[in-house]
Amino acid sequence: MSERRPERPVALTPIATVSAAGRRRLRDLGHGIGRFPTGPLNAITDVAGVKIGHTTLIAGEGPLTPGKGPVRTGVTAIIPADNVFFERVVGGTFVLNGAGEVSGLTQVQEWGLLETPILLTNTMSVGKVSDAAVKWMTRHFPGIGDKYDVVIPVVGECDDSYLNDAVGRHIRSEHVYSAIEKATGGVVAEGSVGAGTGMVCCDFKAGIGTSSRRVTAEDGQEDTIGVLVLANFGVWQNLRIDGVPIGELLEPAFRHLPKRLYNYGSIICIVATDAPLLPNQITRLCKRAALGIGRCGSYAAHGSGEIVVGFSTANKIPRETATQHYQLDVMLDEGLAAHYEAVVEATEEAIVNSLCMAGDMVGHSGNVAPALPLDRVAELLTKYRP
Repeated sequence: MSERRPERPVALTPIATVSAAGRRRLRDLGHGIGRFPTGPLNAITDVAGVKIGHTTLIAGEGPLTPGKGPVRTGVTAIIPADNVFFERVVGGTFVLNGAGEVSGLTQVQEWGLLETPILLTNTMSVGKVSDAAVKWMTRHFPGIGDKYDVVIPVVGECDDSYLNDAVGRHIRSEHVYSAIEKATGGVVAEGSVGAGTGMVCCDFKAGIGTSSRRVTAEDGQEDTIGVLVLANFGVWQNLRIDGVPIGELLEPAFRHLPKRLYNYGSIICIVATDAPLLPNQITRLCKRAALGIGRCGSYAAHGSGEIVVGFSTANKIPRETATQHYQLDVMLDEGLAAHYEAVVEATEEAIVNSLCMAGDMVGHSGNVAPALPLDRVAELLTKYRP
C-alpha cells in the first residue's frame, strides 16, 4: 500500500446543519468487514427487544457564545428490554482508557446487572441527563426509593465542544424523555443524530453507528451480537477501514482545512447479545469490542475515553420473586470463540457506519467537520481489498 497519489482538495458548502442526503452505509458501498453474516438490519436492534431512540438538537450558527450557541448536540437512548427495571438483564463493562465517563458503571460492574436504559450525550450534560433519567424512572416505576432501591442511571458521554456550545448544556429533561419514549426497534438512524450530532471521528464527521453479526454454535444455536457506537476519537492519519489506511490516503485532500486545537478522544461502545452469558462473559465480550476500536485506528490516547458497556437479553432477572433462587441459562466459555471474533467485526463496522452516514457539518465559529468522501473510500477499498 505504498502508492500515494495526490488528492484534490475537497470543498465544503458552508452549511450550519447536517448535509446527509445521499449518505450510504459501508455495505451499500459494496464492502463489508469480516466473515460472519450480519443480522437482517445489520444493527443492534437485530437483538430482539433492543430499542433505540434519538433526540437531535441543531440551532444557530456563527461565533460561539457560551450559554447561547450554536447548538449541535443531542441524546441517544438504548432500551435493553421493555421493563428493564423489574426484569433486569445481565450486564458487564470494560474500560480500555478512562479519560471519559459512564455514570452508573460501578454498579453494573459490581452487580452484573443492568436495570435502567443506557443514555448517551455530550460530556457536560451527563449530570442533566442522569437527573432526567431518574425523573423518568421514578415516574414510570413508582416505589423507587421507597419499596425498591434507588436507581443509578447509566449515562455515557463524548466531547462535542469542537462543533457544539458544550458549556451551554442545552440538553433538557424533555429531550431525554423524548429519546426514551421514541425508542423503537427496526432501522437505527446513524451519523449526526442524537448524541452523535456534534461528534467527530478521525477528523471526519461521525457520531452514531451500528452493526450486527450472527454466530452459529456447534450445537446449531444461532446467537446475535449487536453493537452501537458513539464515535469521537482519533485523527486523519490513524483512520483504517478493513486494514486499509484510508485516513493517510485521503489526508492530502483535506490538509487545507483548519486544524483543530486539540485531538478529540473517546468512544462509547454498547454491545448487546441474545447469547445466554454471565457478567464475566459479557465483560470478556466487551474487551474484544476494544479490539474493533483499535482496528479503526484508536490507540486509546492519553485524553481519550474508550468505554464499553454490554448486556445479554437471554436471561431476565426478576426484581420480585417468591424465592431467593433463580436459574439462568448459561453458555459455556469454550463456545465463545466465534462470538469474540464477531464482536470485533461488528464494532469496527459500526464505527465505519458512523462515518459513512454523517454529512458535512459546520459548527460554532466556523469549525468544520467534513464528511467522509464515500466514492473515494469505495474506490480505495476496491483497490486494496478487492
